[in-house]
Amino acid sequence: MHIPDGYLGPPTYLAAYAACSPLWAIAARKVRESLDTRRAPLLAISAAFSFLVMMFNVPLPGGSTGHAVGGVLIAIAVGPWGAMLSISIALVIQALLFGDGGVTAIGANCLNIAFVMPFTGYCTYRLLSPALSSDRGRAVAAAVGGWVGLNAAAFTTAVMFGIQPLLHTAPDGRALYSPYPLSVAIHAMMLQHMTVFGAVEAMITGIVISYLQRSRSAWILGQANSGSAR
Repeated sequence: MHIPDGYLGPPTYLAAYAACSPLWAIAARKVRESLDTRRAPLLAISAAFSFLVMMFNVPLPGGSTGHAVGGVLIAIAVGPWGAMLSISIALVIQALLFGDGGVTAIGANCLNIAFVMPFTGYCTYRLLSPALSSDRGRAVAAAVGGWVGLNAAAFTTAVMFGIQPLLHTAPDGRALYSPYPLSVAIHAMMLQHMTVFGAVEAMITGIVISYLQRSRSAWILGQANSGSAR
């Protein structure tokens, strides 16, 4: 889902930066208010984990990539605001040091991957958890949340690509940025993410949550009993 430079016009990537700026500020405040000695290492580990899993990229038609993120798993561990902060850090490092995602598209990538994914997936997990109250049930709820979150992020990425031909065309009708309309961009992104990458994300999320519950990890038990998004 990493968007490279040159695929989004200035109105889109500047709007994404404008949307992300207050979200980053809120995330920093929320994390600062809730951070303690027990959760501080988790935040650092979460950023490292997200960085690692996102490095395994598979190119997709249209200029983007498909990969797991671990966003919902991180949101369950440190809250969705903590997930936004840790994933954003991973995305910025990838863009600046490894060329994975464009510098102009950092705001767009963070909006899609660091905000949309953890929040939609975490809300899905919270909605399903009361009905699936056993350890196995919560692992299933986490897996479904991972699938939903990844596909929500893929969809918003596809929409960003798909609106470019509507916003920016040369006098001869040639697209100046992403050349694919919504019908092509959404199909190209969602087909792979709803099947392959969504299944991988769900599997990673469910397996790790199941393991942590079996090990009676203190933070996962606390999250299961708390309805706060912090």
